[in-house]
Amino acid sequence: MTAICLYFQVHQPWRLKRYTAFDIGRDHGYEDREENRRLLEKIAERCYLPANALLTSLIRKYEGRFRVALSISGVLLDQLTMYRPDVLESFQGLAETGCVEFLNETYYHSLSFLFCIDEFRAQVSRHRRKIKELFGQDGKTFRFTELIYNNDLAREAENLGYEVILAEGAETLLGDRSPNRVYRASGNEGGNGDGRIKLLMRNYRLSDDVSFRFSNQDWQEYPLTVGKYAHWIHSENGAGTVINLFMDYETFGEHQWAETGIFPFLEKLPGEILKHRDFVFATPAEIAGTVEPVDSIDAPELSSWADTERDLTAWLGNAMQQDAAGTIYGLEADVKACKNDDLLDSWRKLQTSDHFYYMCTKWFADGDVHKYFNPYPSPYDAYINYMNILDDLSRQVKKEKRS
Repeated sequence: MTAICLYFQVHQPWRLKRYTAFDIGRDHGYEDREENRRLLEKIAERCYLPANALLTSLIRKYEGRFRVALSISGVLLDQLTMYRPDVLESFQGLAETGCVEFLNETYYHSLSFLFCIDEFRAQVSRHRRKIKELFGQDGKTFRFTELIYNNDLAREAENLGYEVILAEGAETLLGDRSPNRVYRASGNEGGNGDGRIKLLMRNYRLSDDVSFRFSNQDWQEYPLTVGKYAHWIHSENGAGTVINLFMDYETFGEHQWAETGIFPFLEKLPGEILKHRDFVFATPAEIAGTVEPVDSIDAPELSSWADTERDLTAWLGNAMQQDAAGTIYGLEADVKACKNDDLLDSWRKLQTSDHFYYMCTKWFADGDVHKYFNPYPSPYDAYINYMNILDDLSRQVKKEKRS
């Protein structure tokens, strides 16, 4: 039996307004509230509402045999609460079906594990509580921002009580092994040096066929029909016990517009896959609870699902990004010493990884992707805007400490 693990990342950052040197010390509101609301409204109508309605109908149609997992960032949950409670209710409706697992992550979709372990734990704890509050689930599966992963992260997730963690199925980790297996994280406590936490690795080729190549008319496999895609999946039978299809939820209707046929594709996919009696849908926690690992994966270096390198260069690959990250996380002790909830909230929102992504200077194929998601004229504008805001935040922190 081969399990299809379909997982979607659901995230939108608090986007920053244009903030110049003349605003420092005068304006302490950093988000572009109108733009954030406008974009959320657009994505809600294009993606969240129709996709949620479709998933709900598929779960009912297949009487629970169709199952998925969602990881919704805390910053998006806050925006939905503020601007679109109807969309939040539609996610809660999915939870009520009993066929959707809601994963845990850092509340602010941050890189905190890389810089501030106590802050990382605080954000994970807050997200865990929020998922329990909104969806009634105790988190069993953890995924870090953008599938960033290494041995130390797996150890920390295990110590926090998680049973399974997600990662990119990169060749640098797998070698000649298949991503279509359940693995065990290496480097944790245990008699053989391996931990108990299980590891699910993304089949990036099959995942990216949908999320990136679906509407690409230059792709040799275009058009991607449901029958063709199901055939590729069925061809993996016997080569593994799980096929992990991980992608952005915004693939449906936002990155791949409705006009491309992405919604009919998703609507027909479960039926085509379930035609093969050896295939089922299962969530990460369900797989971890029933399938034993075949081997351990040693990951001393950090990896992610971003770009062709599948490393951290999308967020920390140049001097601007490194300076920005070092500056924001360097404020931790002073911000927390202030015991000012407003300053703490501003500091945490500024940790969202998207802010560093906008500063990426990659070109060629990866650069096209970065430019598509970048609201700034250039990465340099993103850096200057962000550092102006950090200047103001730092001054507020210093003033608060003196008072």
